[in-house]
Amino acid sequence: MTTRSARSSTARLLFSFCTASISPAPQTSRAALLTGNFHLRYFSAGSSAAARLGEEKEAWWKESLQKIRNIGISAHIDSGKTTLTERILYYTGRIRKIHEVRGRDGIGAKMDSMDLEREKGITIQSAATYCSWNDYQVNIIDTPGHVDFTIEVERALHVLDGAVLVLCCVGGVQSQSITVDRQMRRYEVPRIAFINKLDRMGADPWKVLNQARTKLRHHTAAVQIPIGLEDDFKGLIDLVNMKAYYFHGSNGENVVTEDIPADLEASALEKRRELIEAVSEVDDQLAEAFLSDEPILAANLEEAIRRVTVARKFIPVFMGSAIKNKGVQPLLDGVLSYLPSPTEVSNYALDQTKNEEKVELSGSPAGPLVALAFKLEEGQFGQLTYLRIYEGVIKKGDFITNVNTGKKVKVPRLVRMHSNEKEDIQQAHAGQIVAVFGVDCASGDTFTDGSVKYTMTSMSVPEPVMSLAISPVSKDSGGNFSKALNRFQKEDPTFRVGLDAESGQTIISGMGELHLEVYVERMRREYKVLPFC
Repeated sequence: MTTRSARSSTARLLFSFCTASISPAPQTSRAALLTGNFHLRYFSAGSSAAARLGEEKEAWWKESLQKIRNIGISAHIDSGKTTLTERILYYTGRIRKIHEVRGRDGIGAKMDSMDLEREKGITIQSAATYCSWNDYQVNIIDTPGHVDFTIEVERALHVLDGAVLVLCCVGGVQSQSITVDRQMRRYEVPRIAFINKLDRMGADPWKVLNQARTKLRHHTAAVQIPIGLEDDFKGLIDLVNMKAYYFHGSNGENVVTEDIPADLEASALEKRRELIEAVSEVDDQLAEAFLSDEPILAANLEEAIRRVTVARKFIPVFMGSAIKNKGVQPLLDGVLSYLPSPTEVSNYALDQTKNEEKVELSGSPAGPLVALAFKLEEGQFGQLTYLRIYEGVIKKGDFITNVNTGKKVKVPRLVRMHSNEKEDIQQAHAGQIVAVFGVDCASGDTFTDGSVKYTMTSMSVPEPVMSLAISPVSKDSGGNFSKALNRFQKEDPTFRVGLDAESGQTIISGMGELHLEVYVERMRREYKVLPFC
């Protein structure tokens, strides 16, 4: 990981003007920034001193935002996304115990909070969480793998800075893997790949790597090789640092670094050379050193991989087995080392006052507020709206403007999400993903502080492919039936409701049989409506 220089004395002085606004316990400057618990006191100064202070302030924001990663975990169904997320939450200390997707304890994985998800063993709705790893904040959205719920992947990738593409070591590149990869390309999301399930019978990571090159047209290479496969899978060799990793402890929490086994040294050197050649093809700095036969240091190789990954010219491939608790911690290190921070990604808005002229957002908390509502949920306290903040700061109690409707609304409650749990915060800044209660809006609406009239670009919404005639069995439940349909339409842009002109029947349309089946079942459970299909 790249070591960044210490903050200058002026920047330290700048933060001495910052105080925590919620917790009475003392916080470090970085912790205060990451949790959003701060406010600034402004002091009068001369013009030159004010300019210098402004420059230092901007430098400090950029340095702090470099410690944030916004990532999504996406894959074909049953590739192990939610299992991988569960391990990430465990190793980062967000959960105390690991629960499996189809566990016997009846609890299920943390990110699968719906009863239907736990019963079916699949992810239906994307879920957001956050964790800390090596002094970095990682915001994660776990997305569904089934094609029927592809809109959840679409809107997650629309607001994320990076992604982890999970591939099954046995199944390889499958149909939804191709769809997800296409979505990542559409939103220009830098990504790393994780070949999962190296413990399974028939595991072949090199076959999967070749499929990624041929089917997905990835310019890619492995940054790790396995020590054994299937039942003999013991650990991993890091090709950047040329070290072997073993995962000890009841849940693989203790990562032990050792020298590479003698019988794998030649293979590791060969694969490292392949990695260097692949990166050199798209990075001039590394190519110059490689063609000059200079020794490639680990730090130089890591920097080169980061440059080309952020530039979307290369996809590093990690390996492991989430279910066997192997390879997750090095993957987390890879997220920090190779995926971009919010300041390294270019985000654009459309200026409605200048005929939708394209405007690049600075990504600074010092700028005007620009936030996108990308997901809606109906909760017991009203509508829960997920926001990605691209610029500026949002505070509880602030009045914000919905640019799409022109309405000015107050933020009554501001929270950060941990699956279905909510943590109240006082404010949040650019680069963060949060949620607000009690703000009526539609998915895709843009909010500002009123000083600018920017809208974010819209996401791609696929057309429904299947329809079903539906009606309530009892006339008494007609009110709840209508409420359910209205709510589901608002939450899910791919769920449509219409009326058949000839028969007068209500027609629901969606992305497939499972998509419609889930909504019918949700009507029964959440609204006590017995629909007749």
